[in-house]
Amino acid sequence: MRRQLAIAAGVVALLAGYVTLDVHDVVPGLLTDAAPRTAAAGMPGGRPTPSSSPSPSVAVPVAPASAAGPLPDVDSLAPTPTAKGLLAAVGGRLHDPRLGRQVSVTIRDGLTGDHLLDVAPEVPRAPASTAKLLTAAAIARATDLSQRMTTKVVQGGGPADLVLVAGGDMLLSPGRGNPDAVAGRAGLLDLARQVATAARQQGLRSVRLHLDDTWARGPAYAPGWLGPDIDLGLTGAVATLGLSTQRATPGHPAPADPAASAATALAGRLRALGLTVAPAVTRTTAPSGAAVLGQVESATLGETLSLALADSDNALTESLARQVAVRAGRRADFPAEAAWVLASLKARGIPAAGVRLVDSSGLSRGTTVPARVIGDVLGLASRGKDAGLEAVVSGLPVAGLTGTLHDRFHAPSSRVAAGIARAKTGTLTGVSSLAGTVVDRDGRLLTFVVLADAVPPGGGTLDARAALDAFVATLATCGCR
Repeated sequence: MRRQLAIAAGVVALLAGYVTLDVHDVVPGLLTDAAPRTAAAGMPGGRPTPSSSPSPSVAVPVAPASAAGPLPDVDSLAPTPTAKGLLAAVGGRLHDPRLGRQVSVTIRDGLTGDHLLDVAPEVPRAPASTAKLLTAAAIARATDLSQRMTTKVVQGGGPADLVLVAGGDMLLSPGRGNPDAVAGRAGLLDLARQVATAARQQGLRSVRLHLDDTWARGPAYAPGWLGPDIDLGLTGAVATLGLSTQRATPGHPAPADPAASAATALAGRLRALGLTVAPAVTRTTAPSGAAVLGQVESATLGETLSLALADSDNALTESLARQVAVRAGRRADFPAEAAWVLASLKARGIPAAGVRLVDSSGLSRGTTVPARVIGDVLGLASRGKDAGLEAVVSGLPVAGLTGTLHDRFHAPSSRVAAGIARAKTGTLTGVSSLAGTVVDRDGRLLTFVVLADAVPPGGGTLDARAALDAFVATLATCGCR
């Protein structure tokens, strides 16, 4: 009996720990506690039906084996749901007390962009991490998503001086690179081997390693980010260089200075390869036109952005936004980056009334976005108006399978949508949101956005999350005509 009680107590403790971490947005499920605190200081498949009509652009994921019933194919000739039919089907879901009394919804045809059902779509609400979709749209518009980030070592001011130059990659493998990975595509060991070979060819046996991370360097933490969360490893510093193994994870905070940590790791690799490296790695600015002694390349910008959305990685999202914003002539700080995202929306012709961005990730309180704006962004992707954004949205987490949705859509009320919905999640204390695509019973691709920013404290985020999943499942099973 004592043993059974001890096991039960352990299970309860593990569950409590999981919920605590889930609330902080660090395990899949995106339950985020974002009560205002003092910020920490930091250094600056589906198969389209053949027809003469265009087919929806966003790919439909493959069903998991556990999904109930056969999945519909995307059919560009499938009947379109009506507002009356949709309201009859999901009206009760919209009044689910688990979502609270402040809910905004927009449901649209994924092929035409026609508004099928709107509920308070222009009301500014806290979007939490669904705000990352706006940042993704800005990045996709401003740059070539096939580009890669280069990390290199160049010759310094003296013959024995080596300078590690940060190029934006926060996901370097500490060992060999993996060509099939996104996190860890470029390898620090591969870079070290190139540099060691080049040093020996110059007759060098003893070197000094320096770090140049001056490009796009800015504040590591947004003013609205939470010091305790940073200390617990629940979010990390924004940088332009870092190791894939040092991303913030529960109980294992990311280094306060990811770039310096990566430089120290490179120094260790060089020593292991037989070079004598001075103990201290100092910061400097690489000489203009310096000879390159070695370099490695990251996954593409698009792949990295998709990973940031799939994992809802705030620091990685902010880093990518900062890099692209700086290339566009903006300052390397959170307000300038947020202003750049907002300007990008306006440049696309998306009305931005009610949009207030405090950062580029949605983690800071004070951000507001109407559901209509997020729906406009999804529409650009689903209708094929933006190939880059289309690819990013097609890589959003799949219900019940991947990313931050891997442990959702397993309940009886929602599992029918497993494998056929893709969505970006977002949750802060009192805020739950979901935005993405789903195929209805007839094979029609729909986009949806649901924002609830007055979630009652009782069941809180767990209950709100279940309500959102059930809402999407209703769309998946609805012909709604």
